[in-house]
Parts: sequence; structure tokens; C-alpha cells
Amino acid sequence: MKAFRSHGKLLITGEYVVLDGAKALAIPTTYGQSLTVGPNEENVIVWKSYDENGKVWFEGEFSIDDTSTALSVTNQGSDEVSNRLIQILKSVKILNTEFLSDNQGYHITTHQDFNRNWGLGTSSTLINNIANWAKVDAYALLEQTFGGSGYDIACAQHDSPILYQLDENHNPMVRSVAFNPEFKQHLYFVYLNQKQNSREGIKTYKRLNKVDDCIIKDINQITESMIFCESLSKFDSLINTHENLISELIGQEPIKAKLFNDFEGAIKSLGAWGGDFVLATSETDPTDYFKHKGFEIVIPFEDMVL
Repeated sequence: MKAFRSHGKLLITGEYVVLDGAKALAIPTTYGQSLTVGPNEENVIVWKSYDENGKVWFEGEFSIDDTSTALSVTNQGSDEVSNRLIQILKSVKILNTEFLSDNQGYHITTHQDFNRNWGLGTSSTLINNIANWAKVDAYALLEQTFGGSGYDIACAQHDSPILYQLDENHNPMVRSVAFNPEFKQHLYFVYLNQKQNSREGIKTYKRLNKVDDCIIKDINQITESMIFCESLSKFDSLINTHENLISELIGQEPIKAKLFNDFEGAIKSLGAWGGDFVLATSETDPTDYFKHKGFEIVIPFEDMVL
């Protein structure tokens, strides 16, 4: 039996523009997903996925037919999850031709300790776990399957906040940073009750094609300043500047103006705008404010950040 675990992720700065080489501050979360692999003698993959409540949310059985030219992984069902898993396994085979070639079957179990609608990395933690099992490069596997900047893979692999950037060849550069602000007790993560499709957000951003070197330079400065920021008021100012820059770039209204214009603090979208979590700053516990607005999940910084 082999076991693997990967951390979830949140993108604090650099959403969208990280794809074009901007520096991004990202944090691995205390929440994550595990994958266990055990053998069977039937040359099939028996897969079970458990949610944060210990309930099975997906199960399937996949037959393996390995030939000299291709890997055939099939399943009687044709649901989206099964099809995605088949795609991932076939992509692994491209990266490692020895994968699933030993007439060996497997029992595979996944457990995630967060709601998969939260956007904390159901896909990236799975990709990283499978890559570790199959001994392939997780960034390459991500590129073959879901795409994106790869910051989520970096979070899956690191135990502390990171500065993430793509070089001119689109290769990831990752550096651990000490993002542990003195005012962290005033930082909260609020779930917006909407699962955001990052791939669709990326498509829209690419189609607009409005980013330039000046914007990337500005975001880089904000990211660096946030890491070393020593006061909540300055942090709020950096958030507001960042929100305005991305708002102008993607043509969307900042989330505070859209939903929380009476909130006494700063609010920043994290990752693709319009869903998942936002970061809120507040001198006092804002839980009651957000619950009154219909947003029940409010997680303090120290409970979220690894």
C-alpha cells in the first residue's frame, strides 16, 4: 500500500497575470487530499473517492489494456469524472511509458478534507498525488490535462507560502517566503457559495489580451510589498490597488463594490473572479456581517494557511 498527500491552494496575488509572467503570492492550505494505492490481481482499477464527511462521492471500475502503442483505460460509465480520470491516466502513460504496463490492477482511494466546491484544489491535489504515484512531473501532467499556470501544483508540493512566477519559457520558478503578517488575526477567508471554473476565467482573460509590461510590473511590486507588509492599513491599500488593476484588465467589477460595499475593511478576490474564496480584512471578527449577507463559511487566516 502506498499513500500520498497534497496541500490545497489559494492565490493571494497575481490572478490571471501570473499566466504572463507576473509574480504571485500563493499559500498552501491546511486542507488537502490524500490518495492510497494498493494492488489487486484483476488488471482493473477500482476507484473510490470520499468527501470531507467520509461519504463516497464517486466510484468506478476501469479496465486496463496496455499495448505497444497505447493505453486503453475504459469504464462502463460515461460520466464527467470517469472521463476525466481516464484522460489523466492516459496522459500519465504518455509521460511514463512503463505506467500500468505490468498486468497489475489497483485499488485506489482518495480522501479530501474540504468541500470540493470550495475551489481549494480538488484537481491539482489529485494531479500531484497521481504524479507522485506514477513518478512523472506534476507540472507536465497538469499541462496535459487541466492546464493553468501551475501555481496550484507548487502549493500542493510546498509546506509554506510561496512566491510563484513563470519564466520566459513558461517554466515555474518557486521560492518559499515568510508570509506571516503581524496582523494575521485580522485576515479572514470567506466562501462565496459559488464554484468558479478557472479554465473559463483563463479563456476570457486570454481573449481580452489587455495585459502589458506595466501591469505586470505593478502587480510584481504589490506582491513583493504584501509579503513584507507590516500594517493592516497598508495591506488594505495594496489590496485595493490590486483589485482596481485586475478589474480594469478583465472588465469586471471588484467583489467589494459588487457585493459588500458597506463592509468596513478590504476584500480581495482570490484566483478566478466571481466565486470560491475571497480574502477579507477586518479589525473585528466579521463572521456575523458575512452570515447576515448569506455567506456562512468564514475561516480565519490561521485556520486556513499551512
